[in-house]
Amino acid sequence: MFQLSEDGLKKVQTELKRYESRQSAVIPALYIAQKENGGYITTEVIDHLSKVMDIPVSRINEVFKFYTMFNNKSVGKYHVQICNNISCVLNGSRELTEHVLESLNCKMNDLTLDGKFKISSVECLGACGMAPMMQVNEDYHENLTPQSAIEILKGLK
Repeated sequence: MFQLSEDGLKKVQTELKRYESRQSAVIPALYIAQKENGGYITTEVIDHLSKVMDIPVSRINEVFKFYTMFNNKSVGKYHVQICNNISCVLNGSRELTEHVLESLNCKMNDLTLDGKFKISSVECLGACGMAPMMQVNEDYHENLTPQSAIEILKGLK
């Protein structure tokens, strides 16, 4: 059964106080819970947040299911998100993506066999001037080539 840590609970309570409406704290609360639950959200997590925040499960689910930055299953140790918006595509992100998938011997949105990496294609990571780019967990990597992306990932193993 999922429960926020004492620190996580304090952070959620702080977020609830920041806003006029409790509903406005759902996104930050989901981020906090996702981090504490190993990078993804389960129904148990949502049930717990509902009780802590005094918000119906359906309201939290609306937010959770709408935004793609919340994961519903494990993303492994390293969640690699490769931008495939127009700027990145024009600068080689499709080729970069194919090279990463081939090098790690995995398919898009699946965990690698060792459970360390999940590769996801995302619409925009907000670094159009530095395309192509990828985000690994919370870290941005810009102006990539297929080779430089693999070197970054090899450094994480």
